[in-house]
Amino acid sequence: MRTAFCSAMVAVAGRPDLVFLTGDLGFMALEPLRDALGRRFINAGVAEQNMIGVAAGLARDGWRPWAYSIAPFIYARPYEQLRNDVAMHSLPVTMVGNGGGYGYGVMGATHHALEDYGAVLALGGIRVLVPAFDTDVSQAVASILGQSRPAYLRLGLDEAPKGFERPPFAPWRRLVEGDAATILVCGPLAGGLLAALGDLPRERRPNLWLVSELPLDAMPEAFFADVRRTPHLMAVEEHVATGGVGERLARELLLRGVAPRRFTHRCALGYPSGRYGSQAFHRRESGLDAASILAALG
Repeated sequence: MRTAFCSAMVAVAGRPDLVFLTGDLGFMALEPLRDALGRRFINAGVAEQNMIGVAAGLARDGWRPWAYSIAPFIYARPYEQLRNDVAMHSLPVTMVGNGGGYGYGVMGATHHALEDYGAVLALGGIRVLVPAFDTDVSQAVASILGQSRPAYLRLGLDEAPKGFERPPFAPWRRLVEGDAATILVCGPLAGGLLAALGDLPRERRPNLWLVSELPLDAMPEAFFADVRRTPHLMAVEEHVATGGVGERLARELLLRGVAPRRFTHRCALGYPSGRYGSQAFHRRESGLDAASILAALG
C-alpha cells in the first residue's frame, strides 16, 4: 500500500497547508511525494519523538502535518508526544504507520505493531483507519483531510484475490454473504479470507464483514441482523486482544443487548514458538491464516 499512499499524497500535494515528515524512511518509494512537496517534505531523521513534537507545533500553527515511519516507530517510540502534544490538544496530526501487525516479518518484535491501534485509541479522540485494499488508501487520505482531528493510518499489503472487485472505502463493508457464521475482520487479513470463501456454498459460507475505521462507531444494523441470524460470531485481527477490535466489539454488543450464540476472537498471540519468521509464519502461529479461521468456525 505504500505506493498507493504515495500516489494519494501526490494527488493532494497542491494543498498549501500540507506538510510531510518522515523518520528517515521512504527511499525508493516516496521520491514522487518529495518532488511534489519540495520544502514541505521534511526528513526528520531517526528522531521520532522530535518528529511528532514538530508535527504538533506545525499543526498548532495551521499546517496539516503527516508523519511517516515503520508502524511501531510512529506510535510506540513517541507515545508521550502523541499523548501530550497531539491527543490532549486534538491537533490534526496524521501518523502513518507502514507494515502494521506482523508486516515486517523476520525483522522481529521491534518492527512489529501488534498493539498499535489499541494504544492509540486509548488516548482518546484519534481516528484509526486500516485500509484493506490499495484502492482504499486514496479514499482514506481524503477522509482524513476532510476532518480536523488526529488520525492514525495503518498500512499493510493488499491481499485480495485476483479478479476481486474492491468495493469503495467505508468504515464498514460486507464483502461476502452466507448463512454459516459471521466474521468481522479488520484490515488486509480480509484478502486471504476472500480467497478461501470463494467456492463455498451459501449454507457453509460465513458472512464476511470488514471494518476499516476505529473506534467502532455507526455500526450498521445489517451487521447486528447477521449476528442474530447466524450461530457463530468471530472477530479476526492482526492485533493483540487487549484494546483490539474483539474487545471493543464485545462491549458494543453488550451495550446494545445483542448476544451472539457463540463468540470467538482470533488475534495476534505474540510469539508462541519464540521464533521469528515471515508475516505468514506469525499468522499461522496465531491461527490467523484462512485455513485455521475456517476450521475454527466449526
